[in-house]
Amino acid sequence: MKLHEHMPELYGATTWLNGRCDREDLIGVKPTLIHFWSISCRACKEKMPYLTSFQNRYKDRLNMIAVHMPRSEEDRDLQQIKKVAAQHGMTQSIFVDDNLTLTEAFGNQFVPAYYVFDKEGRLRHFQTDQSGMNMLKKRIDRLLNEMKR
Repeated sequence: MKLHEHMPELYGATTWLNGRCDREDLIGVKPTLIHFWSISCRACKEKMPYLTSFQNRYKDRLNMIAVHMPRSEEDRDLQQIKKVAAQHGMTQSIFVDDNLTLTEAFGNQFVPAYYVFDKEGRLRHFQTDQSGMNMLKKRIDRLLNEMKR
């Protein structure tokens, strides 16, 4: 995805955990963070506490959706996905993308990967793990401050 492109439709999930969410549910009121992760990704697990803190910090001001992107056949084990999600306190909606439908719609190749959309659903920031969670927090804060103006 390129900056300012619109959020793709959230279709093609093999299943949803913690409740289904449609694109229309995310557009119009507040920004959205969509993060791609995988149960076999060590870096993803290391970043989960940051995402939990974001969820707590931004509660009613930011939508959060997780997309589980399998990197191997073992990553398609739904019970294991549920277990890892529970271990890390993931309460946001989780799009299980076993067929890589949403992954392809985003053109995503990495886990972890973070996409921040404004309230109109336009991509405003993308990063992989290398940029660090402080950069992600700064981008979210900047977007929330823009909304106050």
